[in-house]
Amino acid sequence: MQFTKYTGLGNDFVFLDGEAALSVQDPFSLAVKMCDRRFGVGADGLVLLLPSDKADVRMRIINSDGSEAEMCGNASRCVALHMFTRGLTDKKQISLDTLAGIIRTDITSLDKKLVRVDMGQPRLTRGLIPMTGAADERAVNVPLDVNGTQIYGTAVSMGNPHFVTFVENAQTAPVAELGPRLEKHPAFPRKTNVEFVQVLDDKTVRMRVWERGAGITSACGTGACATAVACMLNGKTGPRVTVKLDGGDLLIEWPEHKNIFMTGPAREVFTGDWPEN
Repeated sequence: MQFTKYTGLGNDFVFLDGEAALSVQDPFSLAVKMCDRRFGVGADGLVLLLPSDKADVRMRIINSDGSEAEMCGNASRCVALHMFTRGLTDKKQISLDTLAGIIRTDITSLDKKLVRVDMGQPRLTRGLIPMTGAADERAVNVPLDVNGTQIYGTAVSMGNPHFVTFVENAQTAPVAELGPRLEKHPAFPRKTNVEFVQVLDDKTVRMRVWERGAGITSACGTGACATAVACMLNGKTGPRVTVKLDGGDLLIEWPEHKNIFMTGPAREVFTGDWPEN
């Protein structure tokens, strides 16, 4: 099977499209094998590009641990670039069919490989995140008990769940220690992604992330969006925020608290052949 590897600010993916994607019988075990960084291609996730009767392409995202993600912002930018540069479409505005709904992308600069993604509206109530508690209640700056310590954070869904906690210094935050504990906290029936965020000023934040099913990654597009939403809900920033990640910067906009827009780069890394046996 021919594959293509992409990266969105260091959040990397193995793409399968066409007959290769259609031929996959067990994407979950295949993702574990292909994403292995010692014995496989190495990636945070496997992306299958499939036909859709609702959008230009259907995007399935399987994490490196074999679990399926509803949505991935960085992968969305990479998919748009792949579709256009491979001649799979002649449009620069490409719609993606995901488990989180239809995502619309716009390639704004081919030279800089920048893609703007309409991420839709955030889900802010516990029932939609999902998170335990009253279904119609928001979880803004709420405490979670982790081994006797209260960790305060804000829960947001961008089609997938996030828990955003503010820290004094993102670089020294205990991401590897607290990330997996919060990911699997009983408050989140489908687990959660976890963002550790340091506010630099009212337009800039520094974020590190523990991704559900992948661990520490260099970037997370939905996490950057959730972070911007949490910052605004807590009165820490305005509606236009640069989120500085380990892999680079994303511009997040939440005009009038309606749809969220994410702009950032995508890049093809290499292509190769994966033995089918």
